[in-house]
Amino acid sequence: MIESDQAGMLSALSQAQIAGSQDEVPVGAVVVHAGRVVGVGYNQREQTKNPVAHAEVLAIQQASRFLSSWRLVDCTLYSTLEPCPMCLAACQQARVQEVVFGALDPKGGALSLGYRLNEDLRTHHRFLARYYETPACSQILKEFFEKKRNSK
Repeated sequence: MIESDQAGMLSALSQAQIAGSQDEVPVGAVVVHAGRVVGVGYNQREQTKNPVAHAEVLAIQQASRFLSSWRLVDCTLYSTLEPCPMCLAACQQARVQEVVFGALDPKGGALSLGYRLNEDLRTHHRFLARYYETPACSQILKEFFEKKRNSK
């Protein structure tokens, strides 16, 4: 059972560790409905050669299959990294209720870049997106990119 942001972030972090072990950017995501994890995902862009195989999108797809509904209205998505514009749009389209992320992405994060999709009155669904600072999420990314830079 996922009953707190901390538990949600720990679950997403375990997915990020899987991604990192496969030489993917270590980002993980989980979708929670009524305290239960209904979807999980980790970055798989390199191994699948699929540019949209982001952790958040994969978790949303799995949750949709599990719940037999593309609408994830009563769900929270936990991600280790601030969603990019594509992932934020996927959350909006899937009608995710809340997005919680553990590390900021000033170079590519949708909210850091100024996207306010969730506040736009023209959209059919608005959701809450919030930063729940989780140092372990920032640390796993820092270590991954340092390792990449040092191996060149």
